[in-house]
Amino acid sequence: MIRRLYDWTISLASSQHALWALAVIAFIESSVFPIPPDILMIPMIIATPKRAFLIAGIATVSSVLGGMFGYYIGYALFETVGQPILEFYGKDIYFDEFARKYNEWGAWAVLVAGVTPFPYKVITIMSGVTHLNIVVFTFASIVARGLRFFVVAALLWKFGEPIRDFIERRLGLMFTVFMVLLLGGFVALKYL
Repeated sequence: MIRRLYDWTISLASSQHALWALAVIAFIESSVFPIPPDILMIPMIIATPKRAFLIAGIATVSSVLGGMFGYYIGYALFETVGQPILEFYGKDIYFDEFARKYNEWGAWAVLVAGVTPFPYKVITIMSGVTHLNIVVFTFASIVARGLRFFVVAALLWKFGEPIRDFIERRLGLMFTVFMVLLLGGFVALKYL
């Protein structure tokens, strides 16, 4: 099923409605859809590099709006909609412990999930469930999703097809390492 969704998502990149498809994919990926918008963005940018930053902007705005919908799911619909989504991604068993500490580190959680391969949708829902300040959530989402999509767009705009393999296979790891080092530095400063 996931492979068919992936193939369908890739096919949207060459359609005349690709920008609208990207907006929809980025929106629903932030709350429920398992395929990230990068899968659609990459072939779109390779095909039309001059539109790289427009494509990144559409992905960012749509993803942040979708994140707000995920927040709403957690805030208002957790038991009926949010809980099953967390169960699907295997994150429900960690919820109670996570909810207790979430608001202390919530902005960082949104930032980390927004740029790393961790499912951003899990964080959007948990932000709503734990009632993370909506302004903090929105600001962290804009920074995280903007960073992720604009870095991908800039790399593809500058290097084109040769950088594609790096983005698809290693960029998530690079973002993860960067965030671990950044958070580790803040933790070290706090306790040293």
